[in-house]
Amino acid sequence: MASPAPVAAPAGVVLFDGACAFCDAAVRWLVRRDPEARLRFAPLQGETAARLRTRHPEIPDGLATLVYVEGSGPGERVHLRSEAVFRACAAISGTPGWVGVAAQLPRAATDLGYRIFARLRYRVFGRLDACRVPGPGERARMLD
Repeated sequence: MASPAPVAAPAGVVLFDGACAFCDAAVRWLVRRDPEARLRFAPLQGETAARLRTRHPEIPDGLATLVYVEGSGPGERVHLRSEAVFRACAAISGTPGWVGVAAQLPRAATDLGYRIFARLRYRVFGRLDACRVPGPGERARMLD
């Protein structure tokens, strides 16, 4: 019998719009590609995001920006927009190669693309009536 994969230390927290259908799909995508369970997830509408905002006022109150909080304690670093996507993907072992290529592009260009996409995401992918209830394999990784 094979032993289970070792669980790595948590790398960070991804804050996402819990009512955005695309954001929900992106979280499920990250969970599937993170077998070591390094990432934790919390909706921007929740208590975890509110607590993080007290320590990091640069985290926006709005829902148009994905946030990646890397590390914990005094060394915590906040990344927004495309940098958040690239950092979260870099923290997992199942990252596809196109992410690394996109991360090499100028940040002004990737953030512009991110902002445009963020404005269109509800129209293209829709909204959820409420945050999705995580499945049993995801529950331990979801924060409030």
